[in-house]
Order: sequence, then C-alpha cells, then structure tokens
Amino acid sequence: MGFFKPTASLPPSPKPRAPSLDKEEMAYQSMDIVAKALEQQMLQSARIVEEQLDTELEKLERMDEDELEILRERRLEALKKAQKEKQEWISKGHGDYREIPSEKDFFAEVKESKNVVCHFYRDSTFRCKILDKHLGIMAKKHLETKFIKLNAEKAPFLTERLKIKVIPTLALVKDGKTKDYVVGFTDLGNTDEFSTEMLEWRLGCSDIITYSGNRLEPPMLAQKPGTKFTKLEKKTIRGKGNDTDSGSDDD
Repeated sequence: MGFFKPTASLPPSPKPRAPSLDKEEMAYQSMDIVAKALEQQMLQSARIVEEQLDTELEKLERMDEDELEILRERRLEALKKAQKEKQEWISKGHGDYREIPSEKDFFAEVKESKNVVCHFYRDSTFRCKILDKHLGIMAKKHLETKFIKLNAEKAPFLTERLKIKVIPTLALVKDGKTKDYVVGFTDLGNTDEFSTEMLEWRLGCSDIITYSGNRLEPPMLAQKPGTKFTKLEKKTIRGKGNDTDSGSDDD
C-alpha cells in the first residue's frame, strides 16, 4: 500500500497594491488644493463687495430728491474745503522744496505751518545732495507738509539748540515743536541707494506727513547685500519724549 505525499500549499497571493503617488503628482495635487481655496476666497470677497455695493445703491434709490441734493451739497463742500486748504498750503510755501537764508527764517516758517521737515545740510557733504533729490519729490507729493533746507554752517545757534551733530539731519517739526529727527541714513537702510518710498515711510512713522502705507514694516528696498534698515516702533522714535520748542525766537 503506497503512501500519498501531500502537495505543499502555496502561500496566499499578495493583494495588488495601489500605485503610490510620486512627489511631483503630490505637489500638483497640493497646488490644486491651494488654487481652489484661493478661488473660493476671491469669490467670497467679490460677493461681499457686491453686497456692499448693492446696499449703497439701495440707499441711493430710496433717497428722494431733497436727500440727494443734501448729499451733493455735502460732497461739494468737502471738495471746496480741500481746495481751499490746498491753496492755503501753497500760499505758505508748501509744494516746493526750498532753501531758507537764515535761522531766523526757520522760526517764522515753522510758526505758520503745522508740519515742517527741515533739512540741515552742508555744501561739502555728498549725502545732503542725495536727500535733496528725494525731498524735492516729497514736497510735490505731500502738500500738507512744508519741506525746507537750511545750511547748518549759517545756523550755529539753531544747530546747537536742536543738538544737531550729524549732517545730514532732518528736523521734523509739528505745531512749532521739534518732534523727531532723521539722523544720517541709519533709518533709511544704511545705504545711499534708499528709495523715496523708504523716506516717505520713515516720515510717516513720525506723523509728519499723511501716510497710507504700513508703518510696521518699511517698503521693499533694491539694496545691496549686507545693507540693513532700522525697524521703528512708534514708542522708540527719537525725540518723542523730549520735544524741543522751535516756535520761540529766544536768544
């Protein structure tokens, strides 16, 4: 009687595995998710703006002729006021960056204007010429502020009184009092190639001009490697705690 040799059982066949996504496909999927999320945000923002416009239009449609006339008169008055203010600024020397002949003229200039930027310069200092270029642009853009320059060598009393030891220095005067200083280019990126926008940001941090940008961060600079800027916080701006009265002409 023979013996039956059992056949060895084969191990179960492995289940087919789903092909894994490579890194490139995963990246594309992630980008697609981000793109869809941004699209949803844009659509939501557009709907909000559209709803706001619809609300304003509904308000206008509900207004009668008398209400519309009152609205038109208010807007006209606001335009007239702005135009009158602009003309007053121009009559006081705003809109042009100009040199004043002496320190006595400085006191008269700061008395008649709420906001004044005075550049204390010296002919032999090259960086003063760099500031001149930017201040000339700023004067035309910010009519609300007067931009002037004064030769520091012709103003020994004033430079000593304001403790000006570095040239160039900008004295920022509000309501007849020196509120802050921009000394050299330290706050402008420590570079001669700072932009006008950088100077505008710095002056905006001191409320000496009307500035609509972000005061917490300076604008982007096309700067050389290794250049740095000084990030300002309002509480640390020089001169805030030690106002100098520039409105009196005391000897």
